[in-house]
Amino acid sequence: MNLKEALRLYFVMGSANCNGRDPRNVLKEAIDGGVTFFQFREKGNGCLAGDAKRELALDLKAICHASGVPFIVNDDVELALDVDADGVHIGQEDGSVEEVRRLIGDKLLGVSTHNVEEAEAAVRAGADYIGVGPMFMTKTKDDIEEVRGPVVIQSIREAGHEVPLVGIGGIQASNAHEVMEAGADGVAVISGISGAESPLDAAKQFCVVLNKLVPNIQ
Repeated sequence: MNLKEALRLYFVMGSANCNGRDPRNVLKEAIDGGVTFFQFREKGNGCLAGDAKRELALDLKAICHASGVPFIVNDDVELALDVDADGVHIGQEDGSVEEVRRLIGDKLLGVSTHNVEEAEAAVRAGADYIGVGPMFMTKTKDDIEEVRGPVVIQSIREAGHEVPLVGIGGIQASNAHEVMEAGADGVAVISGISGAESPLDAAKQFCVVLNKLVPNIQ
């Protein structure tokens, strides 16, 4: 797998992001629309736990794998190992990157970063890719960091780092080009797809923009 190519349209979602719709259907539509990578992030009001969370994770993983899309679990290393996910994504407050790497072995490891220093530390500790954000204002996360925008990605690239990288936070089809032009390999999207009336059409709109910048996206 070419990780940089796989990260092009990275969909992040949990049941709380789907406006009452079945997340399975939302994911199917999103993948049909062109999503290339998926992270199961089950957080927020009314989110699932225990057996219900595990069952949803297994269903979403099956949907991803049926289309060749990597399935990543947010934060929950135990769940990721239990359902044999393709990897784990953690934030700065979610424990030691080195410890998570030890626990998951050669599975994919993504780390959320907010500046050059955090990006460098994540790569040294064993991250396969990094998420950088927030790019723009977003209501999806309550604990949002200061919005510095695509300039952070540019700074990481100018420091000489070629790590696979996605921008996240408030990204829409209308501003995705700013993130890619700053040096990202892809965009990570939550509400821009999950909150759309048609996740299928929303994903397609992102692909139209990304196709202009990265022509090998189908």
